[in-house]
Amino acid sequence: MDWEMIEQKLDQLFSESRHGQLRGALMMLNPVDIAGYMKKLEKEKLLLLFRILPKDVSADVFSYMDTDQRQMLVESIADAEISALIDEMFVDDAVDFLEELPANAVKRVLQNTEPKTRAIINQFLKYPENSAGSLMTIEYCEVSQDMNVRDALKSIKETGVDKETVYTLYMLDAARHLVGTIPLHKALVVNEETALVKLMDPGIISVNTMDDQEIVADTVRKYHLLSIPVVDGEGRMVGIITNDDVMDVIEEENTEDFEKMSGLAPAEEPYFKTRILSLAGNRLPWLMILLFTSILSGAIIARFEGVLAVNILLSASIPMLMDTGGNCGQQASTLMVRGIALGEVKFTDIFRVLWTEFRIGILIGVALSSVTFVRLLLLNQATLIMSAVISVSLFITVVIAKSIGCILPLLAQRVKLDPALAASPLITTLVDAASLFVFFTIASEFIL
Repeated sequence: MDWEMIEQKLDQLFSESRHGQLRGALMMLNPVDIAGYMKKLEKEKLLLLFRILPKDVSADVFSYMDTDQRQMLVESIADAEISALIDEMFVDDAVDFLEELPANAVKRVLQNTEPKTRAIINQFLKYPENSAGSLMTIEYCEVSQDMNVRDALKSIKETGVDKETVYTLYMLDAARHLVGTIPLHKALVVNEETALVKLMDPGIISVNTMDDQEIVADTVRKYHLLSIPVVDGEGRMVGIITNDDVMDVIEEENTEDFEKMSGLAPAEEPYFKTRILSLAGNRLPWLMILLFTSILSGAIIARFEGVLAVNILLSASIPMLMDTGGNCGQQASTLMVRGIALGEVKFTDIFRVLWTEFRIGILIGVALSSVTFVRLLLLNQATLIMSAVISVSLFITVVIAKSIGCILPLLAQRVKLDPALAASPLITTLVDAASLFVFFTIASEFIL
């Protein structure tokens, strides 16, 4: 059964007020799909459907709903329902939810939360935005050094339902310092009398509460972890970050890099929820900068206007040179930004990278300039000198573009700027100016 048919069935049950069957049908769906279905509902139906769901399921669904719907529900449901909802949610999901709400709504939610839960949430809200502390959850399985496998499995059975993940056990000493980790599958395949210490992996990989989320994502990706422990400034374990939260971070960071590479200021809200003025404001700064930097290209053209007057083919070749150079530079910069993000390329590799891209530029330049040379001779009936001038200019442009494209992101990283800032728009402008200067310099020498 496809999703469209499922929606039609749910709509029918809704319209016929068959709430019992509607509840049963919803229980067969994943919480993500239920949240997706709820996006199309109006306020009254949304509230009704939310109340139909069992408390534990409604908490899961709530964590997947968009900000507007969650705020609408908080403003509509009773205080007791808010308290039950927050108590059922994992702490990290509750914190993410509260960070998106206006202050008055946050105050109401916290007022209707149990004191212990409220204290934990308030502690999380104090961590800097996008830090490991703001991402972590305290729902993890901890064990002590004197426990055996039977003790650990008993603890999981008693408390595991309230944990965000049980795949990894974290062994702590009396001072709550992380001693090591134990994959659950190891505990399941040995004798129950086996001491947990014998199964422990002492190689601790962790992050600090104040580490940026990008460091967290890089660490989890590097070591292929399902979750990563978070320790405070004194080395005591305070929580974990699970891979589903890390995937959200990776998506957010990739989106931000993509926006910066396109000359956009990162947007906080989805496209259709962002105001027109905000969308325009996000795009205007770089466009304004590029508008003024394009003066350089205009100045070069004005300086060599006598060359353009000699032959119309020279003028017609300018877009080809600038576009090819911009494309080549963008290719190199994209690879560099991605390589830097994955930790494959560092500033210390700059000369190695430059040598690699220089050779690539030569190979690509030879291919493109050869095709251009033949095209000009055969199709445009250009002279041998004219064809050579344009082709050689193209070759040099490609080599320069590849070099600029690989160097600028590395230089940006060196001065503590986001490498994505040095990508497409800036590189295109610099390559355009360089290609025009090379083109007119060669043309003025051999044609005039």
